[in-house]
Amino acid sequence: MYKEGLIEVTGGRVWYQKFDRNGKGTPLVVLHGGPGSSCFSLQGLKELSKDRPVILYDQLGCGRSDRPTDKSLWRIERFVEELAQVRTALNLDEVHILGHSWGTTLAAAYTLTQPVGIKSIIFSSPCLSAPLWEQDQKRNLKELPTEVQDTIKRCEENGTTDSEEFEAAIEVFCKHFVNRLEKKPEWLEKRPKEYWNSEVYNIMWGPSEFTVLGNLKEFDCTPQLKDITCPTLYTCGRFDEATPETTEYYSSLSPNSKFFVFEKSAHMAYIEEPEEYLSVMGEFLKIIDCQ
Repeated sequence: MYKEGLIEVTGGRVWYQKFDRNGKGTPLVVLHGGPGSSCFSLQGLKELSKDRPVILYDQLGCGRSDRPTDKSLWRIERFVEELAQVRTALNLDEVHILGHSWGTTLAAAYTLTQPVGIKSIIFSSPCLSAPLWEQDQKRNLKELPTEVQDTIKRCEENGTTDSEEFEAAIEVFCKHFVNRLEKKPEWLEKRPKEYWNSEVYNIMWGPSEFTVLGNLKEFDCTPQLKDITCPTLYTCGRFDEATPETTEYYSSLSPNSKFFVFEKSAHMAYIEEPEEYLSVMGEFLKIIDCQ
């Protein structure tokens, strides 16, 4: 069974889709990256619906959801509220949560409000500390050719992160640390450019990946990870911008956690190693449901 629709949340309506092949497991809610991206690239996770309902949604301001112009909406507290409203609208009393990248930021912030009914959390390529993320990207940059490093640094300093030379340098970074496939899947190439909302990203994060200037600049929930007591799975790619060292560090702070590295992937293991990704996620969720 497939269902899609719109849910009223603070500031507008969000578009969701629900995949359900009559699996008896606890529903899985998927939180996409960004901020300002969409759930389009995560469509492959619908394969997990053989065991449980899988819910994906585009966060407000991006994808197929409403695009309000009120800039005060772009803060983490409202996105936390939005997730709670999605759960209520879809009667999701018990859930697993899978967040990817910024989606892990949202998953952690939401979980730390102590909502009831969270059976487990998957932190996929996590960003749980903006300062640590920034530090890791500066380290990652040093692995790139000097001219690429210089271009990124110069464009950030000059405020020309919208230039063609910056885009070209970012392309090199992405091939190392985001998606290492020689060729993107054809379906992913068809992702509409208008699904991305750069305003949300700029307000919350900033004009580039490497220096956090937005309202998430001070975000760091590492001191609170000890308070997340439900089963957690931390994963990343071997070449991930969410580095294995930092991801394992996060895992060490959570009392009931596991850690896994996708050896052939960067930041998008669900696309780079889809079968392995689905196997790891599916097995973890099934074990939790059987406890």
